[in-house]
Amino acid sequence: MKKPQFIELHHTDHSRVRDELLCGLSSPAAHTSPKYLYDALGSRLFEAITELPEYYPTRTEASIFALHSEAMAKHVPLGATLVDLGAGSCAKAASLFNRFVPSRYVAVDISVEFLRNALDCLQRRYPALDMVGVGLDFSAGLTLPPEAGDPQADARVLFYPGSSIGNFSPDEALIFLRSVRTACSTQRGSGLLIGVDLVKGTAELEAAYDDALGVTAAFNRNLLLHINRLCATDFFLPDWHHVGLFNTTESRIEMHLEATRPVTVCWPGGQRKFALGERIHTENSYKWTLDGFSELLHHAGFEARRHWTDPAQRFAVFWAGGQ
Repeated sequence: MKKPQFIELHHTDHSRVRDELLCGLSSPAAHTSPKYLYDALGSRLFEAITELPEYYPTRTEASIFALHSEAMAKHVPLGATLVDLGAGSCAKAASLFNRFVPSRYVAVDISVEFLRNALDCLQRRYPALDMVGVGLDFSAGLTLPPEAGDPQADARVLFYPGSSIGNFSPDEALIFLRSVRTACSTQRGSGLLIGVDLVKGTAELEAAYDDALGVTAAFNRNLLLHINRLCATDFFLPDWHHVGLFNTTESRIEMHLEATRPVTVCWPGGQRKFALGERIHTENSYKWTLDGFSELLHHAGFEARRHWTDPAQRFAVFWAGGQ
């Protein structure tokens, strides 16, 4: 049996991380980057979220792949390198192996240890497939290592499911998708297969990000424990309440942590007072229309574009090719 290679390009600069987090917490409108939601526990909590009845994106996207994977496979060259962005447990990409028949699987994720364990398990299921794990924070752009295949010789299919593109603002999404277009390779058949959550009713959207069981709340509040470890802050979980709401003007779900009482958060060399009801903005998830996202892909340099949806058009999977 082959063993997965593992390349760790994400090396935490603890001083830079601390400065980034404390700068966000000290801002007049306190905020953090959503990437800090995904420590080891946060990654596992997100996997649990995908099983919740309120969280429609995962099962709706899975139904689209089940119904249309044969049509999608017509765009994917046999033997292409499949690059899974934000791979997590690798389960979504693995469900397509038999249909797409990749020659190499490259799993990319910021949560390094979670990815390492997932890839080790997956290699046992597919012992003959070349597998590469890349520990990488690609939020500011995507540069793949040589182990991810030769972009001049091999077709690359980049896979970005789960509507994670929604974490980027429209301007940020355009910049990111341009870096993805560059990473696809020059070979015919290279392209991007991406899941996109579509605009829908407020009640359905807000329930998906504030479930009755409280798993999303735990996922959001776990961020504070992660910040405590990274910055030596003294966040106390009972002081904070999870808020998930749909901002109709910006067409985005917002997640916040709201102070349940006046509280002072301290760290070495500083502190921040929060009033009752004051919030820390922790994540955005933008929702798109079909035409709007197709136009975004066009501006990113993808010439060939098509999509598949569920019957109710709650979610879409787009194929974006360079030719």
